[in-house]
Amino acid sequence: MKKTGIVMMSLMLIGVLGFAQPGQRNMNPEDMAKRQTEQIKEAVGLDDKQEKQVYELNLESGKKMRTMRDEMQGGNSDGMREKMTELRTEQDKKMKAILTADQWKKYEKYQEERRARWNDRRGGQ
Repeated sequence: MKKTGIVMMSLMLIGVLGFAQPGQRNMNPEDMAKRQTEQIKEAVGLDDKQEKQVYELNLESGKKMRTMRDEMQGGNSDGMREKMTELRTEQDKKMKAILTADQWKKYEKYQEERRARWNDRRGGQ
């Protein structure tokens, strides 16, 4: 039962980190990074330099998440929740360094809205 809970939480965190929407789960990290970057660009108004930096950050995170998902499917889910949380924290630090203070506020609001939509789709769980 405990493993099931960990796996469920891990999948939820993957969705939040990966900005997963229906049909996106099998996207490669490059396509996912492009999509995420476009969504963030629209939400916060990135300039060209920031767009490139955000894409590279999303790509790096996407590749790490892919590796973690592969490990989890291989039966190694020990500490996965903590690893995902750590990865997300690291990504947020880097994102904050890329964005202006005003953009960061918009980004945080964007993230909150995404989480709310995710919870709505999951039935408020």
